[in-house]
Amino acid sequence: MNYLYSIIAGVVQGLTEFLPVSSSGHLILLHDWLGFNFVDNLGFDAILHWGTLFALLLYFRKEVVVYLKVFFSSFAHWNWQNDINQRVAWYILIATIPGAIFGYLFENDIETIFRSPMLIAITLILAGLLLFVADKYFEKIKQLNEIKLGSAIIIGLAQALALIPGVSRSAITIIAGLSQKMKREAAAKFSFLLSMPIIFGAGLKKLIDLTDQQSLTSAEWWVLFFGFISSFITGYFVIKYFLKFLQSHSFNVFVVYRLVLGFVILALILIK
Repeated sequence: MNYLYSIIAGVVQGLTEFLPVSSSGHLILLHDWLGFNFVDNLGFDAILHWGTLFALLLYFRKEVVVYLKVFFSSFAHWNWQNDINQRVAWYILIATIPGAIFGYLFENDIETIFRSPMLIAITLILAGLLLFVADKYFEKIKQLNEIKLGSAIIIGLAQALALIPGVSRSAITIIAGLSQKMKREAAAKFSFLLSMPIIFGAGLKKLIDLTDQQSLTSAEWWVLFFGFISSFITGYFVIKYFLKFLQSHSFNVFVVYRLVLGFVILALILIK
């Protein structure tokens, strides 16, 4: 049964990590409603996030190679002014810092207080309304190669809020990108690239904590493996088709989904 649940959870993670609907919020609700209790649910979720990280690395493999190359070469040949790839690589690093600091300072709160279904419902609704406003009223004229340092910092500060379940990393960073006049697809692409370092770091820490605290059985490793693979495969196709979707569609369908889910959760809490 745990294997089946692991696959289902991986699919949920793959579907919701990149769509602006909050993967962490969905996983918390899934664990809560189905009564899943792995050795460490946070460690399990981190492995699912690593599945989507590998999906990102596969889909953006060419960009990742270029950004890593120009980033390390920048120490010998600084060319911020003329090399857009070098600038974007540094922007990703700089924009990662607020989320890393926020995660370090508030790790215990994120793992306990912030995992409340009530909070998830509220953040789903509020961030959904913000997404609607940003998508409807901000001008969308800039491509990724036109991003400025100030815009990258604003998006990075927004990503720090994504550690609160229900906010959604992709939603809040896309909202911030739209506020900087980025096109929908460009805002989503920068959001995805920006998520890589934070997902890697958080996932690595949780994996180390998980293996340090106790020895996992062979069956438990298989549970992690099936979750990883299902989130990886699902996440790859979501990236591919979501970016195509944004070329000709608004975010309205995701706004409606967030609002409906948020109010349904509130209703279920109130009638208990």
